[in-house]
Amino acid sequence: MMRAVVFDVGECLVDESREYGTWADWLGVPRHTFHAMFGAVIAQGRDYREVFQEFRPGFDLYEEREKRAAAGKPESFNEEDLYEDVRPALARLRADGLWLGIAGNQTIRAGKILRDLFTEDVDLIGMSDDWGASKPDLEFFRRVAEAVPFAADEILYVGDRVDNDLRPAVAAGMHTALVHRGPWATIQWRTEEAENLPTFRVESLSELPALIANFNDSAR
Repeated sequence: MMRAVVFDVGECLVDESREYGTWADWLGVPRHTFHAMFGAVIAQGRDYREVFQEFRPGFDLYEEREKRAAAGKPESFNEEDLYEDVRPALARLRADGLWLGIAGNQTIRAGKILRDLFTEDVDLIGMSDDWGASKPDLEFFRRVAEAVPFAADEILYVGDRVDNDLRPAVAAGMHTALVHRGPWATIQWRTEEAENLPTFRVESLSELPALIANFNDSAR
């Protein structure tokens, strides 16, 4: 049975469109050009951080984040950047008695924002910078499993990427759900892995409560 649901952050809970637009502005390139290169890099199976190298060779993402913060333009998101199905889905899952968590590749700064937004809604908020392990490293998912008070096969990890989310979560013994939004899921949606690897494929997080309830009913 599924007893816990853990969510990725970017393009699962948070629409990152505005934030990537501010990176284009920081680099001084047109937003549509940045977005086009972003999609091309993802489609080629490359690390998204290589996008920045295309525009500025030697670009150090960590250093540039600090420069942005010092310039009064830190990476940021807020309630308006959450997908509209997030709050209702969390409320319904919690009402159904499920243990909830948020765990993703995020900075300490982003972790603080997430805690401000979700501390009252979930049982765990864990970030890669907190744990010293990032996806797709299996150590990240071991940390998730250690933090959740249930067995790995009782956890559903929800994400938007086959490579970073589903593949390593399944290797760690978890169930997975692929949500169809954002650039990665859009590009990967019709691949064999995206069709066969996840326990659930959803267009919206609002589908999860009924799917989990049906799954648990059949497991009894």
